[in-house]
Amino acid sequence: MSAAKNAIGDDFSLSRVPQSARKSLWSITIIRVGAFATISQFILGATMGYGMTFTDALIATFFGSIILQVVGFLLGYIGVREGLSTSLLTRWAGFGKHGGTIFSIIIAISCIGWFGVQNTIFASGLVEASNGKLPLIPAMFLTGLSVTFLVIFGFKLLSITAAIAVPAFLLAVSAGVFSVFRETSLSELFSAAPAGEPLSIGVASTMIAGGFIVGAIITPDISRFARSGKDVFWMTTIGLIIGELGINMIAVLLALAARTNDVVSIMVQASGVIAALVVVFSTIKINNVNLYAASLSVTSIFDSVFNLRLGRAKVTLVIGIIGTVLSAIGILNYFIDFLVVLGVLVPPVAGIIIIDYFILKTSRQVLDESRERGELPSVAGRLSPITIIAWASGFLVGYFVTWGIPSLNALFVSGVIYYIGGLVVRTRSVAIS
Repeated sequence: MSAAKNAIGDDFSLSRVPQSARKSLWSITIIRVGAFATISQFILGATMGYGMTFTDALIATFFGSIILQVVGFLLGYIGVREGLSTSLLTRWAGFGKHGGTIFSIIIAISCIGWFGVQNTIFASGLVEASNGKLPLIPAMFLTGLSVTFLVIFGFKLLSITAAIAVPAFLLAVSAGVFSVFRETSLSELFSAAPAGEPLSIGVASTMIAGGFIVGAIITPDISRFARSGKDVFWMTTIGLIIGELGINMIAVLLALAARTNDVVSIMVQASGVIAALVVVFSTIKINNVNLYAASLSVTSIFDSVFNLRLGRAKVTLVIGIIGTVLSAIGILNYFIDFLVVLGVLVPPVAGIIIIDYFILKTSRQVLDESRERGELPSVAGRLSPITIIAWASGFLVGYFVTWGIPSLNALFVSGVIYYIGGLVVRTRSVAIS
């Protein structure tokens, strides 16, 4: 794909990212940190601090984060090696052309939906900042279309936006922490009893891992711009240390100190309305990623199904408007449960991709050969019954089995079934030949 197309924000949506277009460790890491350092993460930490002691919350956060680190790094490594987005990658990692299309549809609907949900939070922050002078509906269009404009210009502007928003968010949180610690002993918070209903370590670990598992699985969307596997490791590690462990545990401490799980109230009590609004406005970073992933998925869908190579910038404009309108008319409030179900469909995909790429290596030869030429493989694989069975089994286990961490259960089960099925097919093929 030409540099000119990339210059207007196409971002190699339907091709490999060449080495000449790879970015610095800072550029990819700041986007990753921004995806964690958000109001959603703060809400999660505050919920844990309202129902858990600091020690239990730390244990739960550690276990949940380890899962995200392993999944994010493995998939991110594939992304940097192949230079492909997750939606494109699935075509040559167990799902084939049609399975990759189904996955892209799931990611597109899920990310557009969550874009709308997060846009409501962002707009509500503007309404509060204006003391109600700005009506909610106009605020939704203002915030939604602003984020859409940023994402149209692709990876470069995502990085610049995160470079501004992340430090502002961290400064606001730091001000809150300083205010709380000035009045409350840190040792008291470490041993303080939670104010709300008890929350178990298992449930909290599930919240941590499940809350960002989709983000971990679309890591290749960002890591394909990295320069090496080492950069991907540091991107995922720093993102987790600052955004997951850091922000989460700060929110836990603030919830223990404020005796509430209301994030805005916590920040107002700790550091004033301005800092609270900075925390709310942090949704812009995660919504950038939501819309970016959705745009890559939609371009992949049209390429796969209709053989149309749409420009990612134009796709971003259309789906950004759709997500904004859906949030403005309030329809997304009725679809959150549906979006959660879609989220359970995603983890099994990670198990299949990891097993196929690193162990079974069904398409590694064609990927290696085409990578040398800087092209995509000329032919995508087929969606096999084994993939369908593994994917469905992972989904059912993740949805119905409540023991452990559902998202991890789904990932593990799908990977094991896909591996066994792949070995059986390979053995039968050898025997027949």
